[in-house]
Amino acid sequence: MKTWKKAVPFLCFAVLMFGLGSSDSLRGIFAPVFQNRYALSDTQLSMIVTISYVGNLLFLSLGGKLLDTFGRKTVVLSVTAIWVLSMLLNVVSDSYICILISMFFALGASTLLNTTVNILTPVVFSGYAGLMVNIFFFIQGIGTSGSQFVLGRYGLSYPGFKSVSILLLLIGAAAGFLLILIPLGGERQPEHLQSKVKSEAPTMQANPKPAVFILLCTMIGFYFIGEHGIMNWLFSYCIQAFQVPSSKASVYLSLFWGGMTAGRLIFAPVVQKMGTVKSIRIFGTVGTLLFCAGILTGENGILLLSISGLAISVLYPTMVLLIQQIYPAGVVATRTGAIISVATVADIVFNLFFGVITGAIGYRLSFMILPACMVGFNICYIALQKYIWRNVK
Repeated sequence: MKTWKKAVPFLCFAVLMFGLGSSDSLRGIFAPVFQNRYALSDTQLSMIVTISYVGNLLFLSLGGKLLDTFGRKTVVLSVTAIWVLSMLLNVVSDSYICILISMFFALGASTLLNTTVNILTPVVFSGYAGLMVNIFFFIQGIGTSGSQFVLGRYGLSYPGFKSVSILLLLIGAAAGFLLILIPLGGERQPEHLQSKVKSEAPTMQANPKPAVFILLCTMIGFYFIGEHGIMNWLFSYCIQAFQVPSSKASVYLSLFWGGMTAGRLIFAPVVQKMGTVKSIRIFGTVGTLLFCAGILTGENGILLLSISGLAISVLYPTMVLLIQQIYPAGVVATRTGAIISVATVADIVFNLFFGVITGAIGYRLSFMILPACMVGFNICYIALQKYIWRNVK
């Protein structure tokens, strides 16, 4: 019976994260299909990405407060239903406007569900949250990379988009059914769980000052710019800065993304054993050293840059766990949503202006922003540790 109680939540979160990973890849995979079918300009096409970011911000800004105010199961099931309905819209409609509406709700709901799984993992898998949360993010990565691999070769057509939407609709419905079977509890974590989550930092305070919030936003914002900057711009960087053939550049990008995916599975037991605080410090330092060396050494260091994905892979899910150790359980979802929202704004602003910067000074110099941001991430983390453990009253 006890095994069943753990197996059902694991299956539910695994199915959901796989579906979310696959859903997140749709806008990139099918962008050429949308452009050809609806005769979109480059500006109209970029609007699909922009509107999905707006959805991310809105859902994260409101969703955290809803999770802390209403029953978790009610909110999670409602957001899952929104995600399923966005897939249904893809199936029954055929217009550019409907694609925008679908991407707004699908990516917004997906981001909130992704964060919610991270928040709920310590509740459902008490005692080994560090292990499980990285496994779930690994499964999400399989959904993303698997979709990119399969659909990029066999399903790159409008009928393929419809078929994938039907499949994701079914996955969402299955995850929703499994969610009904899971006792997610109310707004607050059980007292025994709160003590387990916070045990590795016993001097941490119950009500952190605003400076902690600012440090967390800045730290994760720097991290987002570093990680997403590689994912969005490494391919162009290799080609434009060093005239690397596109086939070779795609290998470097695949190595980075593959390392991000595999690292979460490989290092999940390590994170569980070391705890969030030590894991972020060690993996953040190693990842930043590889990251900086890979960019500062030019073309010869691109491989090091790709390998850095292995080291930094566990940082994001582990940082979200850290937020849950810092804030009281009754407001943790609200704080998490707000922090990630602010960090996402930094990410959007960077990507908005990076193209302009590269046009002015070239890719070689522009890419120096990324290691600077990873160094900034580490500085913020050092300051965060000192502030929380020594200065918060």
